[in-house]
Amino acid sequence: MAKAFASQADLVEKHVTFSRLSEHAYAFTAEGDPNTGVVVGDNAVMVIDAQATPKAAQAVIEQVRSVTDKPIRYVALSHYHAVRTLGASAFAAEHVICSEATREMIVERGAQDYKSELQRFPRLFQAADTIPGLTFPTLTFTERLTIWLGKLQVEILQVGRGHTKGDTIVWLPEERTLFSGDLVVDRAVPYAGDAHFKDWLATLQKLRDLRPEALLPGRGDALVGPEAIDAGIAGTQAFLDELYRIVAAAADAGEPLKQAYDKAAAALQPRFGKLALFDHSLPFSVSRAYDEAKGLDHPRIWTPERDLETWSMLEPPA
Repeated sequence: MAKAFASQADLVEKHVTFSRLSEHAYAFTAEGDPNTGVVVGDNAVMVIDAQATPKAAQAVIEQVRSVTDKPIRYVALSHYHAVRTLGASAFAAEHVICSEATREMIVERGAQDYKSELQRFPRLFQAADTIPGLTFPTLTFTERLTIWLGKLQVEILQVGRGHTKGDTIVWLPEERTLFSGDLVVDRAVPYAGDAHFKDWLATLQKLRDLRPEALLPGRGDALVGPEAIDAGIAGTQAFLDELYRIVAAAADAGEPLKQAYDKAAAALQPRFGKLALFDHSLPFSVSRAYDEAKGLDHPRIWTPERDLETWSMLEPPA
């Protein structure tokens, strides 16, 4: 039986959990759907990642209002993907923040990415007709930006490429609380269709070096305590390392993409096959790994047409 394309068969609504990470930080999670972080400062709130649509963002706003009536003044974007950015208008924030590299990706490919992700994740794009357009930042930075929410220090950092070239993390140094975006996922496999595999492994080490005591990954449960955090980072790293090693070896040997894909799927399935996004992401992630192994540093743009072409080549009907 042929696999359903991407996540088109994933139609079951997920249970939302809103939990406290540290004194000023909260985690909005939903069983493997994209997570949103919340930081409640002395005089304002920052939201990290905005969900896919304004309607989806309303669920975050409801949870924020359950703990504070302070204004949501900042939305920080961990990267450019539509499921993270297109709900931003619902927060009516004074500032939308992302790295300069993320802004470049929005300009270069944001429109194509929206159409691609809408086709892949129909359940996540609730009331897509309410999206006013692409989300563009009001503030960008390179390497580091410090925001003060009253006396609370919030560091917005670009520590290296990985999931995309513009990945941004949010760090509360006083509370050792980290919002990693999709650089780390838990109980899911990382999507790597726009990745920089070799850089990603080094970037994960930089996250370890911060020695966080609480971490909200891009997907999956909030991670609290060194043991849980180490396991989450190690699981992400193990998947990426094995996938790239297999695909790069096939590419170096001159094997076609389909052969590289079949080898990767067979090797990864026993350990990772039951995790969220495995079936969805593998064709796109292997395609990107193959390109990188062949020397293509800047990921090719995904469009709905390219998505379907890649899927039909790597996951043909039985």
